[in-house]
Amino acid sequence: MVSDIPPFHTVSRFPVADLGLAVETRNPAGHPTLLFAHGFGQTRGAWNGAAVALADAGCRCVTFDTRGHGESDRVAAGAGSGHGYHMDQFADDLLRLAAAQPQPPILVGASMGGLLGIVLAGEMRPTPFRALVLVDITPRWETAGVERILAFMHAHPDGFANYTEAAEQISNYLPQRRERKSEEQLRPLLREGADGRLRWHWDPALLAGSLVQESERYQPRLQTAAAKIDAPVLLLSGARSDVVSRATVDEFLQLVPHAEHVELSHATHMVAGDANDAFTREVVRFVQSLDPSADRQHAGAVQP
Repeated sequence: MVSDIPPFHTVSRFPVADLGLAVETRNPAGHPTLLFAHGFGQTRGAWNGAAVALADAGCRCVTFDTRGHGESDRVAAGAGSGHGYHMDQFADDLLRLAAAQPQPPILVGASMGGLLGIVLAGEMRPTPFRALVLVDITPRWETAGVERILAFMHAHPDGFANYTEAAEQISNYLPQRRERKSEEQLRPLLREGADGRLRWHWDPALLAGSLVQESERYQPRLQTAAAKIDAPVLLLSGARSDVVSRATVDEFLQLVPHAEHVELSHATHMVAGDANDAFTREVVRFVQSLDPSADRQHAGAVQP
């Protein structure tokens, strides 16, 4: 479908409690708002394909870099006893962004972004989200899959000599992707240091602090919160994921019996990147189902 919405695309800074977040918005107010929250170690660029397609379908798409990632600010080292990164900081940032939207947004949260959405949707009343799309994440996850992600993030602390070297490492990490990332695609993901070497965009303190250790302790809170979610929920999982399994999905569906689950057969944990067309079709379908009389004029079907 060709949208009748005029071109609208902005990049701005959004102030939170102690820093600024890089926020990208496609399409103006007056259309169903999708607020995208990326996973740990990613940037808003992980949503580019989906955000463009969903904006073309008539949705207002808001993506952002979480604190310590991409173009968003990093937490200042040694800034008092509470310095460093903590899950509640990320949750508060997301809550503030949701509250700043012209209408309660539909959260599209992958991995860490989905976990933050579960906490807020279950603990906050009224809920800050109109609905949730959880992308390959459940309140309990498979440890081996998470350890693989963290191992990749911990690797190469000295960075890379050039973009070709970085592209090779990503290709090894994501063998299901047919094409290697170009230098243009890699530029937002890497920063050049004073020594001339390229290092990943994320703040190394994300891995050095207590954030990773907090995640395991977060699981009971996540399960309690999930059971209290009363907003519509769509869980999109990858059939080849090593983070979400049939057991964790079944457990989630017991906690949230009104949730809908769709498994994408060719996707790993990186659902939107592996199967973007199928992913966007399911999101559009879900948006349409929330309030057909009001939303179908804005969110048309994405063509295969």
